[in-house]
Amino acid sequence: MNDQLRLMEIIDRPSLPPVNSVNQPRAASVKRTTLETDVNVSLNLDGSGTCKAATGIPFLDHMLDQIASHGLIDLDVQAIGDLAIDDHHTNEDVGITLGQTLAKAIGDRSGISRFGHFIAPLDEALVEVVLDFSGRPHLSYNLQIPNQRIGNYDSELVKEFFSAVVNHCQMTLHIRQLQGGNSHHIVEAAFKAFARALRMAVEIDPRRASRIPSSKGVL
Repeated sequence: MNDQLRLMEIIDRPSLPPVNSVNQPRAASVKRTTLETDVNVSLNLDGSGTCKAATGIPFLDHMLDQIASHGLIDLDVQAIGDLAIDDHHTNEDVGITLGQTLAKAIGDRSGISRFGHFIAPLDEALVEVVLDFSGRPHLSYNLQIPNQRIGNYDSELVKEFFSAVVNHCQMTLHIRQLQGGNSHHIVEAAFKAFARALRMAVEIDPRRASRIPSSKGVL
């Protein structure tokens, strides 16, 4: 009799929500070709932090490695651009393509935590990043970078990179410098904080299962 009751209990028990498909490896690739650049980006959001970056811009490659390593994203970025003119087009198009690839990998954004926040130190530099996969592109950028150049990299391109990612991934992103005097330290702290906030935001929330993380039901 007890066995029958247990069997009826199992049959009548409501089923759990289906496991979100994003529990499978969330990987995507995007190729972007223009008259100025040829960019290929592949990533796996559920990776281990490996990075292959060859953009022709060494400092940008270094920053992409920070995104992969601290975001635990497997990232492959290959770019050929008109570097003989300057780094602007390649830098921007890498940001555009990375944003498109992130958007493709997270799909309709069901199951993700959605919000991410991190404050990263690098020696004297301290940078806060807060992001939201809101579906509404917005960038608030407050880095005070003392030098025009970090090696051969134009520090103005940092904002251009993040703006491109934001617009093509449709996220809200706030980058705020709390402390800092060394240009390299400030920018690298920003990328590290972005990576950790990104990792937090795209992680699966087991309590939300396959639902969209919004009271509106759509992002």
